[in-house]
Amino acid sequence: MAATSQEARLQELIARIQPPDEAAAAAARARQDRLTKPKGSLGRLEELSIQLAGLQARSLPKARDKAVFVLAGDHGVAVEGVSAYPQEVTAQMVLNFLRGGAAINVLARHAGVRVIVVDMGVAAELPADPRLVRSKVAPGTGNIAQGPAMTRAQALQALLAGAELVEQELERGLDLVATGEMGIANTTPSAAIACALAGLAPEEVVGRGSGIDEEGWRRKVAVVERSLAVNNPDPADALDVLAKVGGFEIGGLAGLIVAAAARRLPIVIDGFISTAAAMLAVTIAPQARPYLIAAHRSQEKGHRLMLEWLGLRPVLALDLRLGEGTGAVLAMFVVEAACKVLAEMATFEEAGVSDRSGS
Repeated sequence: MAATSQEARLQELIARIQPPDEAAAAAARARQDRLTKPKGSLGRLEELSIQLAGLQARSLPKARDKAVFVLAGDHGVAVEGVSAYPQEVTAQMVLNFLRGGAAINVLARHAGVRVIVVDMGVAAELPADPRLVRSKVAPGTGNIAQGPAMTRAQALQALLAGAELVEQELERGLDLVATGEMGIANTTPSAAIACALAGLAPEEVVGRGSGIDEEGWRRKVAVVERSLAVNNPDPADALDVLAKVGGFEIGGLAGLIVAAAARRLPIVIDGFISTAAAMLAVTIAPQARPYLIAAHRSQEKGHRLMLEWLGLRPVLALDLRLGEGTGAVLAMFVVEAACKVLAEMATFEEAGVSDRSGS
């Protein structure tokens, strides 16, 4: 696909994003206020059900068909010693996802969420498997400490590959989307993205990732500082930020978010890396912001600041820092519960129960 047609496709997706349907949200709010409970007593569950009603443009929102997209990619910056694990773990974990043996598989089975595993840029040739979606842009990014992660054309390719995943899954039924990822060293480009877009200092954002020690953390801060200095990403141009300091799986998630919003699908974003992708997505398409639900607040140092920049309040606080979409599928369980309460709980009138005014 030529660059011009790719850009046109992205602009088409952005133009299709609609604001929340106020009438559907108002109907959901009115029903919540008539359910057999004190008004507001189910707190965030009530808020989530009303939010989903507006996003899906239906007074009784659904969260029956749920999918978590686990996008995998490798990063040239791994050679800088910013991760506690070697790069080959990315490919090994993709195989573990396909076998159903990872944390995301266990939690997705528990929450009734299907797992879509995608090779966006793994630095290995993965064996043939019908369960693996192959959307490889290249076998790993460049080393952002030395130069750009990818070309602008590759950044656009990654975005649209992520968007295409949504279109493919719609055929199987899709009410709610979750983001997940796998990529050794990917907290480093995620931190660089957050710093570039939000104007934050690396020491405010960089965390321990997969478990590096104090010396490793200082080295990682220096790598992020160098990456920003060498590449000078433009915070007003999300494609430039992605191309210079991003990752293929991060770009894929950003495109997925834009496409899901264009289809009125709420998106439950996972932790640090997914939130960096969400920052890119709302820079590309600000109207996608209402479609985001923050699953949890990661233990990664800068995640709170990133969520604040997005204006999001996390559903859960479980001290998670694994990634893979694990927090997102757990939050999906809560979101589905919110929808069921709204749809299945009796109103005062239906139950023959007097409300506080005695009517």
